[in-house]
Amino acid sequence: MLGLSMVNMVRRHPQKLDKELRSAMIGLYHHPLRWVPCFLHSSLESLLKNTKKFHVIIEFYDDQGEFKTHVVNAGGIIAKQFHSQIKKHYPSVHSCSAVLTPSALEKLLDAAPAIKKIYIDREVHALLNVARGAVKATAPVVNELTGKGITIAVIDTGIYEHKDLAGRIKAFKDVTGSKTTPYDDNGHGTHCAGGVAGNGAASNGKYKGLAWEAELVGVKVLTKSGSGSLSGVMEGVQWCIDNQEKYKINVITMSLGASAISSASDDPMVKIVERAWDQGIVVVVAAGNEGPDEKTIASPGISPKVITVGAMNDKDTVSRADDQIASFSSRGPTIDGLVKPDVLSPGVNIISLRSPNSYLDKQNKTARVDNDYFNLSGTSMATPICAGIVALILQSRPDLSPDEVKGRLLEAAENWNLSQYEQGQGYCDAEKAVKKR
Repeated sequence: MLGLSMVNMVRRHPQKLDKELRSAMIGLYHHPLRWVPCFLHSSLESLLKNTKKFHVIIEFYDDQGEFKTHVVNAGGIIAKQFHSQIKKHYPSVHSCSAVLTPSALEKLLDAAPAIKKIYIDREVHALLNVARGAVKATAPVVNELTGKGITIAVIDTGIYEHKDLAGRIKAFKDVTGSKTTPYDDNGHGTHCAGGVAGNGAASNGKYKGLAWEAELVGVKVLTKSGSGSLSGVMEGVQWCIDNQEKYKINVITMSLGASAISSASDDPMVKIVERAWDQGIVVVVAAGNEGPDEKTIASPGISPKVITVGAMNDKDTVSRADDQIASFSSRGPTIDGLVKPDVLSPGVNIISLRSPNSYLDKQNKTARVDNDYFNLSGTSMATPICAGIVALILQSRPDLSPDEVKGRLLEAAENWNLSQYEQGQGYCDAEKAVKKR
């Protein structure tokens, strides 16, 4: 049988390889060998085993204090193989990213019993497809709150130093490169940052975010094209966990995701956002833009812990009377059969900050509003608006845990008489969420 060694490896370790990686190993030789004479199969198979590279996430068993030892042992095995290396560490979830050839993967699985599972390092994308009034953020009790004293990490394509954010970007981490000053070559992250914390300085307050005095931390995990990797997102979340105390990070907003291909309990991206949650950071994530089909909630939005946000169309009016769920907003149930999204928030034709000369700015010139703003739609836009409400809740009650913040947000949501798999608990209501003491 062609590729017999890889088939046998999969048979020996079926539970230690995720579905995509198992399929990749079994199908590794199928297409190349179809067009090669039989007498060359053995040589080509050997060449592929030792040169084909796979980007992966390696998860180790949660042995108390043994993570570093496990990584060192795995590194020793990998070091003996060509074209293979360990790259980044994610101690919060006992994992690391690596580049492995099939040969290195085989050696590692046979010689390192501490390995729990190995996952393909799959691609992650930005989830792109009058909001203050629509979520009742103009009520007097809400207007007293500004997000002051709260720090929000925007894990996205970066943040441009826009006038509406002046002096409030307190830290910046570039996972995609090595820059230390804020920038956004795509534009998506800047728009999201404005939705959560823009102060409207360039529009006389017209286009103001929810928590307009909150401080921001920019974590760039997606490239100019708006794409990235599972490992890059994990590195960004791990950085927030590691720097939580240094920068007083209270909230993470993530308008990105990937198709959910496994249970939440077996998803590396879910595991690391839940670890941030357990560390006291409220994590708000986008549901995805694959609606109106059911069972389209993206990862990490499938997590039962974090706050998953779907999108409403507020029809550019303050009144809620004509509001409808956005057709693109992903619907539940999740891959595990859970109710998601948790809540809905405005996500259609949201005017927020423009990042000049960025990828989106050049590709969508008609979306420019005046000189400093930009119009976008998607659950990407709904998520930071919800994160802004979270910041206001925390400003009013800084003692609340992430679970308590989520409970308050869900309890305040207005039932829109939709299926629970469309609306979760309903439409975000900032007034009710902050009024309860």
